Amino acid sequence: MRVPFTKMHGLGNDFIVLDARGTPLPGPLENATVKALADRREGIGCDQLIVMEPDDTATIRMRIYNSDGGEVEACGNASRAVGMLLGDEATIATAGGMITTRPEANGISVDMGTPRFEWDAIPLAYPMDTERLPLGWDALEGPLAVNVGNPHVVFFVDDAQAVPLDELGPQIETDSVFPERINVNVAEVIDGTTMRLRVWERGAGLTRACGTGACASAVAAMRRGLVDRKVTVHLPGGPLTIAWGEDDRITMTGGATEAFRGTFAWDDYAG
Repeated sequence: MRVPFTKMHGLGNDFIVLDARGTPLPGPLENATVKALADRREGIGCDQLIVMEPDDTATIRMRIYNSDGGEVEACGNASRAVGMLLGDEATIATAGGMITTRPEANGISVDMGTPRFEWDAIPLAYPMDTERLPLGWDALEGPLAVNVGNPHVVFFVDDAQAVPLDELGPQIETDSVFPERINVNVAEVIDGTTMRLRVWERGAGLTRACGTGACASAVAAMRRGLVDRKVTVHLPGGPLTIAWGEDDRITMTGGATEAFRGTFAWDDYAG
């Protein structure tokens, strides 16, 4: 059986999107199947694989799988991509909570919900102050921890580009203090309305853009009083606008792009 897909990206963070609303997938989406489809040499290639499913409580349900095959709770860039496919304002149920997408003149706006700062909401292995964790890995010390649908730590640095994130990212991601692993952000504050960011994404590695990472880092900077309540976050793939409203909800706005469409033979990739 051949399965249609849409290849998309948000600022270079790329996705395979499967629409299972009308026709269910031919079989279970196993870890090996996701990894095979995500392979950039022998598969279609992606950072994340997205499945759109019917849902009684929302416009759709979105399931998110990283390129290592693991299912995760949230993905901001994928939310914009799916929002673009849906067209009109939509509610999307995810494992990380309900979000809302809306077309705007400058892209897709996503209501990402409210941030969580409690140690057991991150989660951490044991209680500690999440505003400045008493932890360090080489030159990276004292991060802020926040859950914005998925877990993040944010380190503020003088030069985000100078941090060897390809070396430190996997160490921090898999540290035992983070029982569900962690996304790792190194953020550089330029001024009150501008930040620069690089992200090591849990289960995917270095990425050109991470929507939830931009949300987490902006909120972390706002909580520490480093920036205003609306900022532009510059990632290697391009900028995102992040606002943290007085209602405690985070809004992310940015572009999404459809690259191409095609089909693949399910049996060629099934576990």
